[in-house]
Amino acid sequence: MTIPDFQSVMLPVLKVVSSGEVMNKNDVVEQVSEAFRLSPEQRAELLPSGKQTVIKNRIGWAMTYLKKAGLVSSPKRAHIQVTDLGRQVLAQHPEKINVRFLKQYESFRQFHTAKPAQKATSESAQTDDLPETPDEQLQQAYQSLNASLAEELLESVKQVSPQAFEQLVVDLMLAMGYGGARMEAGQATQLTGDDGIDGIINEDKLGLDSIYLQAKRWENTVHRPEIDKFIGSLTRQGASKGVFITTSGFSDGALASVKNGLNLSVVLVDGQQLAELMIEHNLGVNIKETYQVKTLDSDYFDGFIG
Repeated sequence: MTIPDFQSVMLPVLKVVSSGEVMNKNDVVEQVSEAFRLSPEQRAELLPSGKQTVIKNRIGWAMTYLKKAGLVSSPKRAHIQVTDLGRQVLAQHPEKINVRFLKQYESFRQFHTAKPAQKATSESAQTDDLPETPDEQLQQAYQSLNASLAEELLESVKQVSPQAFEQLVVDLMLAMGYGGARMEAGQATQLTGDDGIDGIINEDKLGLDSIYLQAKRWENTVHRPEIDKFIGSLTRQGASKGVFITTSGFSDGALASVKNGLNLSVVLVDGQQLAELMIEHNLGVNIKETYQVKTLDSDYFDGFIG
């Protein structure tokens, strides 16, 4: 038997976790490999990069797709658990689970068809059979990888302590270039008596121009009263710049509160933007692969003409 593709392992993965126990992903890989009776050589076969086995990569993507559809969850890092919806699917005894099957779920459709800055298109242009150039496929694959990484990254951020999150926010501001190249330009404040200020970035050596930070490692939406408190803290500090960063999101009232003719500049960063900024500035992530896409150098060949 050949190594199954990632869609072929979706149903076996769901069956392996059907007991409801929280399972380590490596154990799931092992049990699915057993179910397909893969040989030791097949289990050890590596991707071209040489950094991960083929079967682990494919099962990993199957888990991601099942999670996007809401059939499994990840209660903690590197672990997986079936959801109530996943149990309902198993009770229907489907012959197989694949991308077409998962598209019945709205959360999966949003994930699978999401394209940044996408122009409005007819529904027919979003079908699975839409022919795309290799360049487009590569770009979409890159976007899907980053979207998956952003979700995984945000989940990891939510698991750190409040103190560690405050330091993470300072590290991100420094990674983005605020404060220049001086690592001492940023600091997290004390846990108490900080007047709602969790970090400070000094944009010059003398601290004449500073950015004040507030970091909220929250699950619930941040509403306007929290922003008003932050603005009050900035005012008492005599600050002109503030950044409020959360792992959750902001209500419409919170977003509107920073646009009402303030004499200071306040920027709100939600969890999705936080993860994207961390990826962009290589904070908490590593480069997994580097691909060079080459094109014809017509100037070189033009030199032979003539």
